[in-house]
Amino acid sequence: MMDQATLRRLSDKATEVLLNKNGTASSVRGGWMMIATILIEAWDLYAISFVLVFIKAEYHPNDFELGLLTAGVQGGALIGAVIGGLIADRLGRKRVFILTMVLFIVLAIAQGFSHSVWDLIIMRILIGIPLGSDISNGYAYIMESMSKGAREKMGSRWQAMFGLGEVFSIVVITIMYITNMDHGVLWRVALAIGAVPAFILLLARLDLPETPLSLIQRGKFVKAKEVSLKLFQDPLEMLPNQDYELEKPKVGDFLKVIWADKTKRRATIFAWISNACQGAEFTAFGFYLPVILVTAGVGVASNSNITGTNLVTALIYVLATVSGFLAPTMIAKTGHRGVAMWGYGLAFAGLVVGAFALGANIQWLIVLGAAVLMWGHYWDASNGMTIASMVAPARFRATASGFGYVFVKAASFFGAFVFPLMTTGWGKVGATLAVAVLSLIGFLAAKFILPEVYGYVEREATASELEAERA
Repeated sequence: MMDQATLRRLSDKATEVLLNKNGTASSVRGGWMMIATILIEAWDLYAISFVLVFIKAEYHPNDFELGLLTAGVQGGALIGAVIGGLIADRLGRKRVFILTMVLFIVLAIAQGFSHSVWDLIIMRILIGIPLGSDISNGYAYIMESMSKGAREKMGSRWQAMFGLGEVFSIVVITIMYITNMDHGVLWRVALAIGAVPAFILLLARLDLPETPLSLIQRGKFVKAKEVSLKLFQDPLEMLPNQDYELEKPKVGDFLKVIWADKTKRRATIFAWISNACQGAEFTAFGFYLPVILVTAGVGVASNSNITGTNLVTALIYVLATVSGFLAPTMIAKTGHRGVAMWGYGLAFAGLVVGAFALGANIQWLIVLGAAVLMWGHYWDASNGMTIASMVAPARFRATASGFGYVFVKAASFFGAFVFPLMTTGWGKVGATLAVAVLSLIGFLAAKFILPEVYGYVEREATASELEAERA
């Protein structure tokens, strides 16, 4: 029998070996299966922004109810991010990513059958829980199943996948609209149809293995050796050939480990700040972009025809999607600090230009400002979750991912709920400039807080190393 200290030492050694390994085709497939979740979340989050006008016509929500309708998924995802991360670190990645997809499918269909505004609000909040859980768990899976460098590139593709999901939702909803589908049916189908890609993704995930790092941290050494051979072609000979019960990680221990190491601490603080800034940056302005374009008269021939606005919005998101797909290349060239500074700098410039254009009612300049904002946003939002997950110890990785995603969703909930109130109180120009301040904060955090962590391989420092660092 081995004591806990010996088991932890062997586990840490195996973890360090795996984090420096080259992956296989199987590990790459697992990464794509996890990042594909973003397509589903993007559909559900942003489809509602294109059918909100039809929901308002049927249910006549007041301002408070309207805020909950738009922000409900964000609030549910905030809860799910914390719960999902904690559960995944204790029960494993596979159980959580299968359960979350099943829950999403059921809830996505259910929201299409709501009978009142409060039915829909409750469904929107509940559907956010599996979405938030799946993101925190999925990032842990990517960081544990892919090789160094490849995992960073895959993690930074989340904005590209968001862009694809947004464009897909715009195109499908616009097609339904121009076929003269009854508007009461249209919005229900638009929200429920997200269950289709979720079901396809669930089937594709069923044969994915648990990650070896998650198995190691739970003492499942026999299975860990088997999966490691499949994903990394390494049998992990240093591990015992039997399973052991390891002490369960505690949230307090996670924060203590992160805070004790200077690089982990600064990188995590930046990730939290960046996730909050980009979450509010986009949800405040970007989420309401169709409404902003309509009220400014961009692409609208009449108030009853929104096809033109949807097409302009789709073109902006296509450009943003291109930016998202270029983010991994940008990170490889400039590092995480470089892509964050460029992203927040462009977003700030786009918002300032957009505020001026809204005030002067220059339609082409509104579109240009929105395009610059979206290009920058898809860079500045590309690496916050990657950094938070990458620098965390394997035994806390899903917890760290969940904590990181909390900042995204808390800020997104706040932005979606407050931006309409800010617009009413300060006007479109004042509200847009207020959002620009968030982009500036993100730029300064990248410049002065974030250490360069491109290519970083996590290892927990020993007590003597930490003492030397403090000295």
